[in-house]
Order: sequence, then structure tokens, then C-alpha cells
Amino acid sequence: MEKIYHVDLTPRQVKHLQKMVRVGSNKAKVISRAHILLKSHEGKTDKEIANLLYVDEETVRRTRQRFWHEGLEMALHGNPWPPPEPTLTDEQEAYLVALACSNPPEGCSRWTIDLLAEKMVEDGIVMSISRDKVRLTLKKTTLSLG
Repeated sequence: MEKIYHVDLTPRQVKHLQKMVRVGSNKAKVISRAHILLKSHEGKTDKEIANLLYVDEETVRRTRQRFWHEGLEMALHGNPWPPPEPTLTDEQEAYLVALACSNPPEGCSRWTIDLLAEKMVEDGIVMSISRDKVRLTLKKTTLSLG
């Protein structure tokens, strides 16, 4: 199968990748992708690269494709993970615990995790909160809704 995405690195990029591989202070995945790009630049086929580096041919193809479409940094590092959900402050946690210990709203026999989350947003304590964050916060304080 003929390569669709050819890897043509500039001398500066080659030097940068060689340094990454030589120093080895990056994640193994990043070093492997750097090797893939260097071997692709040398004109090796996907199968040859996969056999040399003990990776799947699909990994080689995806790395070259990402380099072609998104550039060197994205080919090496990929998409960043989404930022974690912000933690609650001590005051927000105290409000949640106090709310869970208070009388439930009219027409409900007890507080549910969803009701607590809705009430925190409604009262303006947080902009948004997941039900899992409410659950974990209450679990951390060993407060049971049951």
C-alpha cells in the first residue's frame, strides 16, 4: 500500500526529534512517536517501522497522518486531557453537608444526590456540579443519604 501522508521533516525538526530520542526524558509514547517520525522521514515503510519499533502498523499510520494534518507537536503529544472538574472549597463542602443534613424540600421524603446538586446551583453556591462530585464529597465526609 502506498503512503498517502509523507513525512518531510526540516533539519531543525530532525535535530529536535533526535535529541528527544537520545535524551529520553519524555514519556515512552512520545519517544516512540518521535522514532516513528524519524523512520518515516528516512523513507521506511509502515511495516518496516512497525517491526523495528514493536508497534502496530496502524499506530505508525496514525502518527504520520496526525503529523501531516496537525503538525509536529500534536503528532508527538496528541490531544491534552480535559481539565479535571474543580474541587469544592471548604465553604462549599460545608454548605453541601449542612444542606444534606437539613430537612428535604417540600414533597420529598429525603434528599437525593440530584436534588442536592440542583439546590447548590439554584442557591448560587456553584456554577455547576456533577452528581458524582456531590456523591464523592458526601462519601468523603462519611455522610450517608440512606
